[in-house]
Amino acid sequence: MVDIPDTLRSVFTATIESEDGSCTFEVPASEVRHDAIQPGETYRIAVLETGHTTALSDTPSADRSSETSPTTQEQGPPEPPVEEGEIREVTIETIGDQGDGIAKVDRGYVVIVPEGQPGDEPTVEIEQVQQNVAFATIVEPDPRTL
Repeated sequence: MVDIPDTLRSVFTATIESEDGSCTFEVPASEVRHDAIQPGETYRIAVLETGHTTALSDTPSADRSSETSPTTQEQGPPEPPVEEGEIREVTIETIGDQGDGIAKVDRGYVVIVPEGQPGDEPTVEIEQVQQNVAFATIVEPDPRTL
């Protein structure tokens, strides 16, 4: 199992192209639209090969019968890390184009919070979940802003 830190900002699938000794891949435009990354900035990335697992020990293959098959995440897009009706505390990081607060939770998943202001830490209820974004309402405002 790969340990995924809370600071992970984005997860997506891309094909690596090689030309003239350099390797490149395209970052989906949605990663920029959802503020997971900013053009012109430098990021640390991790590359995970899909389609099979790789053993990290010197154990003969006959003893690896307990290895798991590729995870669902490797076979398709990851499931959103929130569910409709879920109550959770978030930190509003910025304001979106429509004036709503934007919080990021596990794996950089975006949660839109109307009336949220940068720095607020409200308790919200997740009302609508989509693949790349969720919409929430504040059920308990940040006590520091009362």
